Amino acid sequence: MTDVTSAKSARRPHHWRRDLVELAALFTAVAVADAVANLIGHGPDGPELLLGSAGVLVATAAFHTWWARRHSHAPPADEAAGADAADVGGGRGAAAAPAGQGGQPARETTLWRMRTTVRDAPGSLAALCTALARHDVDILTLQTHPLAEGTVDEFLLRAPAALPAHKLTREIAAAGGAGTWIERADAHDLVDTPTRVLGLATRTALDAAELPLALRQLLGRCTIHSRPALTLTGRPTGQTPPVEGMLEDKDTVMRLRDPNGGSITVERPYLPFTPTEFARARALVELDTRLGPRVPRSQDVLTLPEGNEITVRRADQSDLPAARAMHDRCSEQTLAKRYHGPVGDADRYLSHLLSPRFGRTLAVETASGRLVALGHLLWDGDETEVALLVEDEWQRRGIGSELLRRLTALAIEAGCESVYAVTRSSNTGMAAAMRGLGLPLDYQIEEGTLVITARLDMTPAVSPSPPVVA
Repeated sequence: MTDVTSAKSARRPHHWRRDLVELAALFTAVAVADAVANLIGHGPDGPELLLGSAGVLVATAAFHTWWARRHSHAPPADEAAGADAADVGGGRGAAAAPAGQGGQPARETTLWRMRTTVRDAPGSLAALCTALARHDVDILTLQTHPLAEGTVDEFLLRAPAALPAHKLTREIAAAGGAGTWIERADAHDLVDTPTRVLGLATRTALDAAELPLALRQLLGRCTIHSRPALTLTGRPTGQTPPVEGMLEDKDTVMRLRDPNGGSITVERPYLPFTPTEFARARALVELDTRLGPRVPRSQDVLTLPEGNEITVRRADQSDLPAARAMHDRCSEQTLAKRYHGPVGDADRYLSHLLSPRFGRTLAVETASGRLVALGHLLWDGDETEVALLVEDEWQRRGIGSELLRRLTALAIEAGCESVYAVTRSSNTGMAAAMRGLGLPLDYQIEEGTLVITARLDMTPAVSPSPPVVA
């Protein structure tokens, strides 16, 4: 600090007028002191007056020192130490200190996602923040969605666990928020929006089957339906929206054009879509359109108990001829267990099943390249269906169980809460494969149709299997 002060003083300009005034004052003081000394010294009581004056000055100085020590304006030692510690902390205040430090127990908190609409006027957002601060609510992230009238503000909040949602909503309404919606959040919501959108775009770019899942994660809790442009009999469905997409039903239904033909419908009745969300969804669909059909080409070579090697890989519509050839080799009984309808219509479903827009398909090939089994994971709105078809000659070798384990692992990776299989009540092989997952199962039987639902809350049972199919 001394070096810095000296450097600053060295750079100051020299003021000769001030020096002249100080020198004149010094000479004046000396002259006055000499005159007073001569006047007192030559008087009859001069020495006594000088000694008395000196004593008075000493006494005054001693009294002043005593008084200053007794009535000091400095803070006590412990307070001064606390102030110094606060200064060292960087001046951020107590709110910046981690919970649980300083001997105080960490408070219990809850994460909330909240969305509310405010007037587009200065001070509106500040009023909301003030209302939240009064209840010790921390704002972790904030997004703004401009509307034609007003602005939708979306918050990620960390609030005291003792603060209920209805009280938080009431305080926001009192601060000017309208149409407030709130729900519990988790640690995944802590990722900032640009990072999350980039991650979803990457997943969509690598796999066309990811588009519906990416839209669901982008838009939150919603229902997504893919509608083909043509029915199984070749008739137009009339489900093709305009290229730019559209919002319907008070902005709670979003319709986008599917790059493969038809439409993708997203429904969220509890919360209207904002123009910002609509633009993000359109951008993902446009990315999918520009990249065209694509499926990851990874594959696994497994060995059956009898020593035959098979290859498990992802399938798409390029496998349609091989899938139809497998249909021709399957018995009517096998096709009836899989499709639950007229056997002659089985080929019509293949184009839909092999499309990555409606789910994911795994194919099993022999060493010679012959397609002998298909496993489908189909997006059905909020639910997910699994379906298997194994050629008669290759049944009861563990291929179906292997496909089912892999499809269930894909469903867990996609964030699905459950998967269900629909088959005939006489299909003991499918029932045994579902039990082999080791997951909680629910059974429903109606008019000879069996629906088995597996809850995906026990992931260890569906981890990738070893190279040998049991």
